[in-house]
Amino acid sequence: MFLSVFEMFKLGIGPSSSHTMGPMVAAGRFLETLRNSPFQAHGLRASLHGSLAHTGVGHATDRATVLGLAGFAPETYDRDAADAAMDQIRDTKQVAPDGLPPMQFDPRNDLKFDFGPALPGHANGMILMATDAQGDVLLRETYYSVGGGFVLTEAELAEGQDTDRGDPIPYPFKSATEMLRMADDSGLSIAQMKRANELSRGTAQGLDDGVKRIWQVMNDCIDRGLENDGILPGGLNVRRRARGIHDALQAERGMNQSAPHTINDWMSMYAMAVNEENAAGGQVVTAPTNGAAGVVPATIRYWLDHVPGAMTSKIPDFLLTAAAIGGLVKYNASISGAEAGCQAEVGSASAMAAAGLCAVMGGTPAQIENAAEIALEHHLGMTCDPVKGLVQVPCIERNGLGAVKAVTAASLAMRGDGTHLVPLDACIETMRQTGQDMADKYKETSLGGLAVNVPNC
Repeated sequence: MFLSVFEMFKLGIGPSSSHTMGPMVAAGRFLETLRNSPFQAHGLRASLHGSLAHTGVGHATDRATVLGLAGFAPETYDRDAADAAMDQIRDTKQVAPDGLPPMQFDPRNDLKFDFGPALPGHANGMILMATDAQGDVLLRETYYSVGGGFVLTEAELAEGQDTDRGDPIPYPFKSATEMLRMADDSGLSIAQMKRANELSRGTAQGLDDGVKRIWQVMNDCIDRGLENDGILPGGLNVRRRARGIHDALQAERGMNQSAPHTINDWMSMYAMAVNEENAAGGQVVTAPTNGAAGVVPATIRYWLDHVPGAMTSKIPDFLLTAAAIGGLVKYNASISGAEAGCQAEVGSASAMAAAGLCAVMGGTPAQIENAAEIALEHHLGMTCDPVKGLVQVPCIERNGLGAVKAVTAASLAMRGDGTHLVPLDACIETMRQTGQDMADKYKETSLGGLAVNVPNC
């Protein structure tokens, strides 16, 4: 099993990897299919199903789908160009992506929210169609946004192509048990094994440059979040808080009167800065999703800014270790809130961050596995119930608490020798079963929990 660090940590846009990035990616794939098709389409249609329908407006799924059909992609997204394109599409009722003729597409009539039963493959389903001049369907494809910006066609999902099928890798662990055995046999750390796997598919320069870029975007996102304030879009009138908290913490620094637990405020602030940027539609890195994008960068920033001996040269080890744990969770369970609740998003992110922090603090593979298990175990059962379908309440604060739990889990694991009762594999399987049993109203549909018990206006 191989999932690249660059698949786990992808550059994208807010507010959601599965509901914003995924549909945009799916639309881009559909355009590529059209470019390679013998048919010449006259028009396009789209329908959103399951969670994509129920929380699509709050997650900007409709906008992402339209822009995707116009040729926009998450990794090269330009907000000003996108706004101009949306205005033009509304006026002309056409999209004109590169390499294809202009096609009729009226977002008001050709993009449907289907609130009936979800499509059978996944809670996040969408259907894209190309039509001829008479409106008859020439080409139709079903896509599933399976979390973290990953997209599969109906056929790919049925064939199990959610996992890698490329050339063999040096350390093909599919479970934490296999990962620990391979580490013991090889004498390598988890990061070293993950690096060897990455180098079997790419160059050392590409890996080093790419990982550096990931952290740069993460860190820039924190800094932007600490500089901006005001009200977040969407209608809940949620005020940005990270900048105010940062200013207060900075003012308190010289007083020597802060309580020890104030360090939790620093961790939460870093994470909230990221997720406020995400809620505003800014550039973030999936870690492993947008809704959980603040946990990993907040934990790294806490380590760099507050832990003696921390150094930026170890960040690749942090990210490679975190990616290894995230890959295990995705392969054996889910990182999709629409599939398994927020335990699959913030819970997975906290496990990844705990593992990464434990690694850079000198933890053994067994201690790293223990840190990930502690963090994930104490997110089990967490629902995904965003108020008004927006990635704001409870998502922003929840990332802060995910970072605090990650640091606590890493610290506890470092106090032991890696021996513990509940294996990470058992915890991941428990998360999968819990997500399977969880009522749909608690899985990113905004039909239960806080989403119905908190006033939406």
